[in-house]
Amino acid sequence: MSITRRSLLAAPALLLAGPVAAQPAWPDRPLRFIVPFPPGSTPDTTGRAIAAHFTRALGQPCVVENRAGAGGNIGTGLVAAATDGHVVGLTINGPLSTAKALYPDLSYDPARDLAVASLLVRGAQVLVVHPDVPARDLAGFVAHVRANAGKLSFGSVGSGSGGHLAMADLMARAGLEMVHVPYRGFPQAVLDLVAGRIETMILASAAILPQLREGRARALAVTAERRIPQAPDIPTLAESGFPGAESYAWNALIAPASMPADRVARLAEEAAKALAEPPTRAALEAGGFEVVASGPAEATRFVAAETARWSGLIARLGIRAEA
Repeated sequence: MSITRRSLLAAPALLLAGPVAAQPAWPDRPLRFIVPFPPGSTPDTTGRAIAAHFTRALGQPCVVENRAGAGGNIGTGLVAAATDGHVVGLTINGPLSTAKALYPDLSYDPARDLAVASLLVRGAQVLVVHPDVPARDLAGFVAHVRANAGKLSFGSVGSGSGGHLAMADLMARAGLEMVHVPYRGFPQAVLDLVAGRIETMILASAAILPQLREGRARALAVTAERRIPQAPDIPTLAESGFPGAESYAWNALIAPASMPADRVARLAEEAAKALAEPPTRAALEAGGFEVVASGPAEATRFVAAETARWSGLIARLGIRAEA
């Protein structure tokens, strides 16, 4: 039999085999969407908006599971350990960019065990002081802290948290000495700030804007690259003499590293559509967040840069996770 005839006879068999070899539909059962923070938190609100869109767009229920604890490390670790191809998650700075430097016994390696599908949103932080602090700008604040070395205190929501690291970075750049007072959450820290029990802190803009408008705290700078629309009168750190000190609170969409790249890209694409919906976008912007909705490659580069920057600071300053 000639090669040509054999090829012709084989062709129908190849055509029949084609559908068998095709990739199965995905998802083919409900997706678990793990949010490692409590209901009502910003990651939870963002995650639920995305999960609702996934349910509509992917044809399977996407069920949010709140698995809070250890600053987000528990829930993030569950995503990293998942193997069935139907688990995704949403997490923040710490579990992706600083947890490995702060927790030597972390159950997962963010760079090895997780795929970053999208940088979803980012929000500026604000350097604020109690009204009794005699500083109207960052230069005045630096001078006041230097004149009272070791006497002023700053708050955060824990050692190694975003606000703590941002303040530690600024202190290192400016040669400042203050006492760190860690809290379990923003509400108590803000209460102590407006009561004058601590003098200053860096925190997410949404957590302090009401107090700023009421005059119970004073803002000296925002940590973003540009002034924020929610408070356009507050200068940036760069404008105030500290270029390169920018920092953000951010949320990222993640999946296990074993998830195929085309599925990770699809998640990013659908998440961008969810965040573009006017009610969702408006709610996030009102809360002080900027919608980014990047693709996987950009998000992965961003997280790698954040990891290098903040892990280096943690090592250089000897910061430890315990409060």
